[in-house]
Amino acid sequence: MSNKMQSNRYVFIYASVMVILVALILSSAATFLRPMQDRNVKIERMQNILSSVNIVATRAEAEELFARYIVGSKVVNIQGDEIAGIAFDIDLSVEIRKPAEQRRLPLFIAQVDNQTFYIIPVRGAGLWGPIWGFLSFKEDLTTVFGANFDHASETPGLGSQIGDRDFEEQFIGERIFDEEGNFAPIRVIRGGARLDDPHGVDAVSGGTITSQGVDEMLLEGIGNYVSYFKKQQSL
Repeated sequence: MSNKMQSNRYVFIYASVMVILVALILSSAATFLRPMQDRNVKIERMQNILSSVNIVATRAEAEELFARYIVGSKVVNIQGDEIAGIAFDIDLSVEIRKPAEQRRLPLFIAQVDNQTFYIIPVRGAGLWGPIWGFLSFKEDLTTVFGANFDHASETPGLGSQIGDRDFEEQFIGERIFDEEGNFAPIRVIRGGARLDDPHGVDAVSGGTITSQGVDEMLLEGIGNYVSYFKKQQSL
């Protein structure tokens, strides 16, 4: 065997061994870090749910405050019936890909200053990736008490404004049913909503596609819970 062939063989073996070693290291690191990553996701979700009822929680406080203020949870279907399941464990990104009649919909119940609020998650698509949020409702299950939105990769200073407090505060006091009790989803209006419109908020400046994504997210996301809300209102 020539020296050149021996050299090539050595390079091939060396490269193969290094690829295997790197793969093993990366796999081990991913396995080691997974519990930490899962906990980070859990804590962030708790913070977002609490934020929808105006409870600001640091990472260190999140679990304690969640246990204090979130007094119950349910899983419902689109027909408004309660079904089996653990609300916190449901991944809405999975559920919204299912046919509507097969979705499991989580709902959280908060009690703050002796008032009860109902919190629902919403999820949709922005310009560059997924967008999501939580909306809290007063006991009438019509009036929005608070909102929290976030995104994966919207444009800084444009679509990313959906996570700004100024945008979220527009939802406070908005209503999801009209005077006749018909579903009237909150719309994100390009050019601005009328001051007397109880079902409209201003779109984010320069974020047309993201605003449209929020509009569609609210239409479908809140719509999933309409039957449940109506059943509760009739009790």
